[in-house]
Amino acid sequence: MSFTPCVYPVIPVTASFIAGMNTRGTKRMGLVLSLLYVLGISLTYCTLAVLAAITGKFFGQVQSSPFSMFFVAVVLGMFAFVMFEKIHLPVLGFHVQNRIKTKNIFTVILFGMASGLIIGPCTAPVLGALLLYVSSKQDIFRSIILMFIFSYGVGTSLILVGTFSGLLGSLPKSGIWMVRVKQFCGVILLLASLYFFVQACIRIF
Repeated sequence: MSFTPCVYPVIPVTASFIAGMNTRGTKRMGLVLSLLYVLGISLTYCTLAVLAAITGKFFGQVQSSPFSMFFVAVVLGMFAFVMFEKIHLPVLGFHVQNRIKTKNIFTVILFGMASGLIIGPCTAPVLGALLLYVSSKQDIFRSIILMFIFSYGVGTSLILVGTFSGLLGSLPKSGIWMVRVKQFCGVILLLASLYFFVQACIRIF
């Protein structure tokens, strides 16, 4: 997810934001700020995971039903088509950088939380699949751990650029390879969709 087309445009914005916050101009401070920035993204996603786990009681009661499996198959299939760019999700991001006046640690986290929405169109399919999973398990602790790891996976490229500002110019140019990464994720979601569809058919027939 960290190397999909929706995350790449955020990289220059992240680099300039962290560079402006990095008053010491050191790689160590850049690393700390980058980790705090991605922590903001993880807070956004972990909140969604907790809500999914709490409200997953009903889903847990019906998850053995073939109709619920069919529903999961349809949702995962839809997410796969989003990755194939056959379906387009609305952009939920908003311009928050220009509204930030005070610059401190909480500012970095806040900007990271906003970025979690900005990069939403690319992360939504995988994020949605993970939310379906955690809602079925109804385990808040596992939900938080999964989303925390997922968030820092998404933020890998942002951490690298935030820590090593000179890395921005040496990053591979955006192109067809990024589309292939996105399509590969789509194939995984499609296979998961087919799995649940087959399981639903087995239970019905």
